[in-house]
Amino acid sequence: MSAPETLDRILLTAAVVMIVVAGMLLLIRIRRGPSMLDRAIALDVCAALIIAGLGAKSAFSRDPYYFPIMMVLAFLGFTGSVGIARFIAVRDRPTPHGTPPPSAPTGSKEETE
Repeated sequence: MSAPETLDRILLTAAVVMIVVAGMLLLIRIRRGPSMLDRAIALDVCAALIIAGLGAKSAFSRDPYYFPIMMVLAFLGFTGSVGIARFIAVRDRPTPHGTPPPSAPTGSKEETE
């Protein structure tokens, strides 16, 4: 094995190790939270780590087979992030002072009759 090939293997191994460490830290972030937005961002990072792992595997085996799969995962991760962001934006929309949010009950049944 030549020196450039050895260097390639060392760098790819270091990349895989960093991806695995990032995955472990990501699982801790998903478990601890504390908010739903933190968990949503962590799941988006999880998709990015899966794509990075597939890229490392593809580079290690010098096979472009996984490139279309990486593109589909990137698209799904993007649309999922946008969907979650829109859901959180609608849910956390500020209301004028003195009016309850639309999902909150406005009073008891006797008050509305």
